[in-house]
Amino acid sequence: MKRLIVNADDFGLNPAVNRAIIDGHASGCITSTSLMAGGPAYYEAIGMADACPGLGIGVHLTLVGERPVADPSRVPSLVDGEGRLPENYLQFLARFLLGKVALAEVRCELAAQLDKVAADGIAVSHVDSHQHLHVFPGILDIVLDLAAERSIRALRIPDEPLLFTGGYPFAVGRIIGRTGLSLLAGWARRKARSRGFAAPDFFFGMLAGGNMQEQYILNIINALPPGTSEIMVHPGNDDISLQALYHWSYHWQSELAAVTGKPVLGQLAKQGIDLVSFRELKHG
Repeated sequence: MKRLIVNADDFGLNPAVNRAIIDGHASGCITSTSLMAGGPAYYEAIGMADACPGLGIGVHLTLVGERPVADPSRVPSLVDGEGRLPENYLQFLARFLLGKVALAEVRCELAAQLDKVAADGIAVSHVDSHQHLHVFPGILDIVLDLAAERSIRALRIPDEPLLFTGGYPFAVGRIIGRTGLSLLAGWARRKARSRGFAAPDFFFGMLAGGNMQEQYILNIINALPPGTSEIMVHPGNDDISLQALYHWSYHWQSELAAVTGKPVLGQLAKQGIDLVSFRELKHG
């Protein structure tokens, strides 16, 4: 039996992302999304979620790229002079590895994010994170503690199979990055499992992250093993406005077209793949 979670990241980041996620759920194969508590379009996302009871909603824990949810004065090691989190994971990890990030402040910030989402009435299905920092040693333990305290018992494990390429053009940098992440995520899977957390058996979407166009999603679907898999996507409905704000070289509109298009939906139906969310996962 094959089950599939199609999770759209960055719910709450931008109105163009919010609309695409809702469209991808209503007219496509998106079953789950990850909500950014500190996202500029967070409250719009909360309002949209009310009309989509079938959409699983997790928390996209964020330590980079946005402003903190906690008061910046409570997390000084996480922010710059303007109260902003580091721009990306490389900046964060450089500070983290040099001992310049206080783990107590990481706990404070992530707790604030989880509690904000819960206070706004969301039944949180799982946790994952912006740029996958939740699987990094030291941070994982905090995430598992905070999730368990709030009865959240599922999380993303971004360990895409090391030998899987899915037809994506070979790029040494991406292969190296994916390899390092998958190794860390494999360690995180064992630790999470030992504490009774649930996670999909397989993960896809890292190597082609930000460019999950139709053919790459079809390649993944055709390679899905028995069990429960997660495919990570980043849909949006306005590439021009999004590219002006976020210099990630993402193909948001292509991803939206893929998850709502007849080829992908038809292949899922043809193979009898059961679409689920993190809510259907069984934990230990």
